[in-house]
Amino acid sequence: MEAGVFKAALGHACAARIDERMSVTVLELTDPRWADFVARQPSATPFHHPSWGVLIAECYGFRAFAVATSGAAGEIQAGLPVVEVRHLRGEPKWVALPYTDYCPPLAPAPRGETDLVCALRQASKAAGVQRVEVRAPIEGASSVSHGALRHVIPLERDPAPVYASFRSSVRRHIAQAERRGVTIRQAESPEDLVNTFYRLHLRTRRRFGVPIQPRRFFRMLWESVIRTGLGSVLIAEASGSPVAAEVFLSWNGTTISKFSASDERAWSLRANNLITWHLIKTACEQGSRSLDFGRTDPGSEGLSMFKRSWGAVEQPLCYGTLGAGPEPAPSMGGKAGHWLASAIRHGPPVVCRAAGEALYRYAA
Repeated sequence: MEAGVFKAALGHACAARIDERMSVTVLELTDPRWADFVARQPSATPFHHPSWGVLIAECYGFRAFAVATSGAAGEIQAGLPVVEVRHLRGEPKWVALPYTDYCPPLAPAPRGETDLVCALRQASKAAGVQRVEVRAPIEGASSVSHGALRHVIPLERDPAPVYASFRSSVRRHIAQAERRGVTIRQAESPEDLVNTFYRLHLRTRRRFGVPIQPRRFFRMLWESVIRTGLGSVLIAEASGSPVAAEVFLSWNGTTISKFSASDERAWSLRANNLITWHLIKTACEQGSRSLDFGRTDPGSEGLSMFKRSWGAVEQPLCYGTLGAGPEPAPSMGGKAGHWLASAIRHGPPVVCRAAGEALYRYAA
């Protein structure tokens, strides 16, 4: 839907006054006003960058936009990127943002978040949407989910003090990987992501018994994010063969470890440790203030311990919901979920790929 049509559908909400000095603004993520606002926010992460929301919307057939508050002169004062998720069944919902671990509101001014919540309620109501899910705590949320964790490493320009904060076992495994001839290179072409990384990622997803993202996602990721300098791909090789890989996003002082993959047959080489160290060192050298290891789901204590061993600070990861719309569709659980996981683990790679093509969109 074009921006003008969308704004017309929202009716009075786009110009509604929150008070005498503030109004609701709904705009495309590609609008220069949104890009300028996000670029001026020290707390904005790569997930706030317009390219990430646009990538998600275009890949899965959704609609992306920003809901913001603006002052009397039209300047944006607070805002949040949003994707409208629609499936064949069920009512639409707004998510900020799908497939995103953490995306807090950008509200630097006093009362900014209060006004933004009001704007989200007004705009969603005018659009006929009852439920707004925010991948972060948000003021006035009617429900908040608990249990998941987030791990963040504070960084410095000089990677040496960061290296010194690692547990001794981590430093030992890094040295082992180097002695065993593991090397790290940065991706130079789309094939490094769409072919090399994808093969390792497919192997990893099959090992966990979960569907893989559609292959087109990685083609689009290269074009809209990697090629434009908002991230990169690191590939670990041993004897000329790829054994591990990492996709990371990096912008505005924040680096995010988004996708990791490895060949379990080569775990003894400790390539995962070496590639993580190169990611941290690269982030330091590029001026990032922090490295976000992303979401850790409840019950994944082994993964939490691995992230803490790098000096990461562990934080609860809470999500808020505005509105009283229907609950999201439950994830694949019970017998159906066990059957799917078993089919992915023990079936040929095409099962994992087909499940991703058919089902991944519905995880938004």
